[in-house]
Amino acid sequence: MSGLSRSLLPALRLWADRRGNFAIYTALALIPIAFAVAASVDYASALSYRDRMQQMLDAAVLAGAGKTTGQAAAAADFFNANLPPAPEEDNRPAAKFTLGDGVLDGVATISYDHAIGSALLGGPIRIGVVSQARIKAPAGGPCITVLADKSQALLVNSGAKIAAPNCEVHVRSQQDPAFIMNAGSSLDVKRLCVKGTKYIKNGGTISNLETGCDAAADPYKDALAEPTVPGSCATSGAKDGTNHTLNPGLHCNVIFNGSPTITFKPGLHIIKGSMIINSGAKVVAEGVTFYFPDTDSQIQANGNLTMTATAPTSGTYKGVLMFEKTSSAANNANKRNYVFNGSSGEKLEGIVYLPNRDVTYNSTTNIGASKFSLVVNSLIVNSANWSFSGLSGSGGDAEAIYLSR
Repeated sequence: MSGLSRSLLPALRLWADRRGNFAIYTALALIPIAFAVAASVDYASALSYRDRMQQMLDAAVLAGAGKTTGQAAAAADFFNANLPPAPEEDNRPAAKFTLGDGVLDGVATISYDHAIGSALLGGPIRIGVVSQARIKAPAGGPCITVLADKSQALLVNSGAKIAAPNCEVHVRSQQDPAFIMNAGSSLDVKRLCVKGTKYIKNGGTISNLETGCDAAADPYKDALAEPTVPGSCATSGAKDGTNHTLNPGLHCNVIFNGSPTITFKPGLHIIKGSMIINSGAKVVAEGVTFYFPDTDSQIQANGNLTMTATAPTSGTYKGVLMFEKTSSAANNANKRNYVFNGSSGEKLEGIVYLPNRDVTYNSTTNIGASKFSLVVNSLIVNSANWSFSGLSGSGGDAEAIYLSR
């Protein structure tokens, strides 16, 4: 072997040796792996932030939908005040809220640029979320629901004045005439919906009348839990004196003589038979529910009554001021008259559910500044002066909202 060949031999051996190539290949392979890991970390961070942004957008549309005015602005204020920390301090999500027909829509987006991950993902990482809150009308249906399918299911006589511009009155009768309105009366309501098409209007004024419309059915049918009637009476017989306080319980055929002040303590008061309250009395019943176990039971006021009655704000009978037994077929077939005689002033708040009663309001009965829902079999209004709003009212938060997207 020549000297030149011997001098090249180590170089040739090194060139032929492949044992170090694995490390080189591994190093080269780690480069795209590192980029992929960086991209996956960025993407996982984006997904995590999207989840937090979705939660905040959901909370914002619910908060906004819970208002009666300025829903979109309220949602935006809530979202901006409670934003989760953004991946980049100088970059904040942009949100837009739109109020539709019974819904509040929200859209929130953000775009941020992480050098490695964004390069592999083709640009800045963009996140977008949407949410929608549906505004459910408060339970309870119209302010007044007249259920009977009979002639003159609703009769409004001379001198009757009802001022309830935010309320609807629904009459389910399809008979001829379904309702009658006489001269000297007025109905200032959001809508009077009569299922039938025949009616008599002998004068008077009405703001919004629709006939042949889809009048609401009984809004509380099978919805109110009927209590067990105690076996003994807590109160009964004639009561003399100027002041009476009644605890919750069963009251049987009670007569209050004179013109006393009668205070019903909060809770459930079951009226069995007639409770007669004479002229000039004052009734205070706050946080109270009255229950009639049959159609022979009633509270009868004999005129010039002052009454403040509000339903409970919590518990089994939340929002229910007065209701009767409807689980008995015999009871339901036994429709009875129920007369509210003249009063000097009434404040009633809550549901008055008397579907088996043909109700008459006489003389100068007044219902002022009240929030209530009245359900009766039929209704006659004589010389009354009513001013009220429905249970949904004209202020405060919406009764029920829910996420629909």
